[in-house]
Amino acid sequence: MPPIPASMARPPPLGELPPGYTPPARSAAPQILAGSLQAPLWLRAYFQGLLFSLGCGIQRHCGKVLFLGLLAFGALALGLRVAIIETDLEQLWVEAGSRVSQELQYTKEKLGEEAAYTSQMLIQTPRQEGENVLTPEALGLHLQAALTASKVQVSLYGKSWDLNKICYKSGVPLIENGMIERMIEKLFPCVILTPLDCFWEGAKLQGGSAYLPGRPDIQWTNLDPEELLEELGPFASLEGFRELLDKAQVGQAYVGRPCLHPDDLHCPSSAPNHHSRQAPNVAQELSGGCHGFSHKFMHWQEELLLGGLARDPRGQLLRAEALQSTFLLMSPRQLYEHFRGDYQTHDIGWSEEQASTVLQAWQRRFVQLAQEALPGNASQQIHAFSSTTLDDILHAFSEVSAARVVGGYLLMLAYACVTMLRWDCAQSQGAVGLVGVLLVALAVASGLGLCALLGIAFNAATTQVLPFLALGIGVDDIFLLAHAFTEAPPGTPLQERTGECLQRTGTSVALTSINNMVAFFMAALVPIPALRAFSLQAAVVVGCNFAAVMLVFPAVLSLDLHRRHCQRLDVLCCFSSPCSARVIQILPQELGDRTVPVGIAHLTATVQAFAHCEASSQHVVTILPPQAHLVPPPSDPLASELFSPGGSTRDLLGQEEGTRQKAACKSLACARWNLAHFARSQFAPLLLQSHTKAMVLVLFGALLGLSLYGSTLVQDGLALTDVVPRGTKEHAFLSAQLRYFSLYEVALVTQGGFDYAHSQRALFDLHQRFSSLKAVLPPPATQAPRTWLHYYRNWLQGIQAAFDQDWASGHITHHSYRNGSEDGALAYKLLIQTGDAQEPLDFSQLTTRKLVDKDGLIPPELFYMGLTMWVSSDPLGLAASQANFYPPPPEWLHDKYDTTGENLRSTGPGSDDRGALWHHGFPGHQAERHPRGDPCGVCRHWCRVHGPCGSGLPDLPG
Repeated sequence: MPPIPASMARPPPLGELPPGYTPPARSAAPQILAGSLQAPLWLRAYFQGLLFSLGCGIQRHCGKVLFLGLLAFGALALGLRVAIIETDLEQLWVEAGSRVSQELQYTKEKLGEEAAYTSQMLIQTPRQEGENVLTPEALGLHLQAALTASKVQVSLYGKSWDLNKICYKSGVPLIENGMIERMIEKLFPCVILTPLDCFWEGAKLQGGSAYLPGRPDIQWTNLDPEELLEELGPFASLEGFRELLDKAQVGQAYVGRPCLHPDDLHCPSSAPNHHSRQAPNVAQELSGGCHGFSHKFMHWQEELLLGGLARDPRGQLLRAEALQSTFLLMSPRQLYEHFRGDYQTHDIGWSEEQASTVLQAWQRRFVQLAQEALPGNASQQIHAFSSTTLDDILHAFSEVSAARVVGGYLLMLAYACVTMLRWDCAQSQGAVGLVGVLLVALAVASGLGLCALLGIAFNAATTQVLPFLALGIGVDDIFLLAHAFTEAPPGTPLQERTGECLQRTGTSVALTSINNMVAFFMAALVPIPALRAFSLQAAVVVGCNFAAVMLVFPAVLSLDLHRRHCQRLDVLCCFSSPCSARVIQILPQELGDRTVPVGIAHLTATVQAFAHCEASSQHVVTILPPQAHLVPPPSDPLASELFSPGGSTRDLLGQEEGTRQKAACKSLACARWNLAHFARSQFAPLLLQSHTKAMVLVLFGALLGLSLYGSTLVQDGLALTDVVPRGTKEHAFLSAQLRYFSLYEVALVTQGGFDYAHSQRALFDLHQRFSSLKAVLPPPATQAPRTWLHYYRNWLQGIQAAFDQDWASGHITHHSYRNGSEDGALAYKLLIQTGDAQEPLDFSQLTTRKLVDKDGLIPPELFYMGLTMWVSSDPLGLAASQANFYPPPPEWLHDKYDTTGENLRSTGPGSDDRGALWHHGFPGHQAERHPRGDPCGVCRHWCRVHGPCGSGLPDLPG
């Protein structure tokens, strides 16, 4: 027969049915209406009916649905512009509304947001694991790194900022002699906790210097305080300053300590090993810890300096695997207060924000230079850390990585396109896969935008995990719908294809998505803010994915159905498919003897036909009318298929193309291979074999047992190493710190009307109970670090001892204290106080009472007056306790030549009972605050990370 004319081969408009077509009957509906099925099945059938109606409606208005859906999702995606990323560890991981959260909030309200100082740490570990670092060579490398870090300078606001300007200094004393005061201000050392302080080399980290005529520049490397006082004695009265140094047990400071390298030309002659030129026994020198310039108030415990300790049976230190140095900087508020009104900052509009910027810039430079201080071939490695660099990396990790997200979505685009692309244009759905992945990406963006509009803060889990999790969930539903769309039952009308797809698959997609949303919403009940935010965002994103898959994606499938109906190429839908203009030739069948007579021409004819899309293969099929009968010889086995009354052009093509393809594919069997072919032809038969089933069960049982055992090894808590990205220098530092210096701070907070004067016994007992906990301090320590109350009581006991000695020698009497010592006169003034405004003084109490009774308690009536005297008279002891008082107590200058002690009355609990007392201890980081009307106190101690004394906070660096 001749070729079918193009006008006859063109398919009718989509949705038109061939004459006499009747849709297949739905046999289940009468049973459902009759109520013969159970309620669940009726409900499922009813829901499927709704989905069928939804699908048919979407197909009729596919263009409108697609446009409105993209418009709505795009508008929600714009909400990402107002997204807030939370990187504060406390805000992320402290349980919302918990006791810890309430205590932290209370402490912040009373003590303020800023800490007394910030810590910058260096940890040195050997590259060869297990190597001993208690050698002069290892400490020399530590000195090199610490010295490089201590010389950091940054230039901001036209000023140069070095360590000496921004470091935390432990209580500079007030000296009446102006020259000595200026010299002390320049020389007073920074607080640096380092194992180098056991040696003279620790002085090299201190950058202060002073100048005196006729002498070289005075620095801690050549400063002998005792010798300097002897030289200045004839020119100035320095008795008070000398007494202050004696109390602090400064001695010769650093020049009296052994030199780590006695061959150093600058090693002072006063060093114990200067003349012997023998290297010190590092383990012996570091045993028990080190001291700053004050032996009494600056004791750095072993646990703060050394990690991975090993001892002999007698408890003597033998070796260690890590060294740690800690540089203390002022807080932004302290730095602002220190330079406020100073001539150096009067021209730059000095503010607390600028102070914070200076500290952050210095910290970044500190970490950078410290990590680069040692050469790459050194036997040791340095890990540097600062709170600023941790914040920087958490900010960077919490930001969405465009390259990572785009790369992941491009891989999914390629996978979807390749797996859904077919050589047969009618079967191919590559464009559907591409659009589906892009639609899921838009749905994820819209879901996150909606979360931003709802005020849900983003975090690292949201930005790094959720986009890919949502992509996997959404694309899975898209593949499911696309596959169901190609597998429609035979005889399904074109205008019902989308409805049939949703009817068959929509229930599964809906139930899966709803279950996922409910699961994430249930997870939002977890009170940890980071997990709650992630769960809520995941639930919202899954909901947006569900809406996109059930409403917008069916419109895409309907448009693709138009494309196939119009016989256009996949992906390149603007071009027509080559098969749309193919010439249909009907070949004569072979005769009974399987030979084709020579000279028989091909029979061609023009027939009338109409087309529809065959459900089984989605080919456009041309239907031959029944009157076009061509009856082949009955002996032809293929005649019934080729010329049957129900034959079609597709059937005719199938026979011819099938024969040709079989011949062509015999040599290229791999061309037919795909995942479905592998699953059907190879994997499924293998899985059904008996020995394979047994092996699968055994492997599954072993994996289940291993998983159950692993679940018993899971540790509670959240370490910073679980938050900071692996492979970063910060993660290496935190890993080393967790292994060797697993110490953190514990806070004891007193609230609501706590009276310190009458509750001393309770505080001392509580401190003793903490001292008995194994996790508070590791052996060989015997007690927890002292609190401010211990420092205060010790000072009172010291001046009481001086008074007793002066009284026994007759230097102090009932009527005079001028011949006594400074401390004896202080005790005299306190002992005669009664605390009564009407009768403030009672001289008979000089011998009948003590400043500290036999139980170690301070008389309540003397408590606040003595506290005021301590603040003004013992600056180094006050600095060692790191006490700060709000509002500051009145400044009280002691003069033992005044006439009476009545000036102390103003320092007692007067008319303003709302003041606050805050101490911030170190190295135990003690802190207390007691407003007389609304007191709260904080007492912090070092304890092990794995100990039971934690407060629920993440493991923060010491």
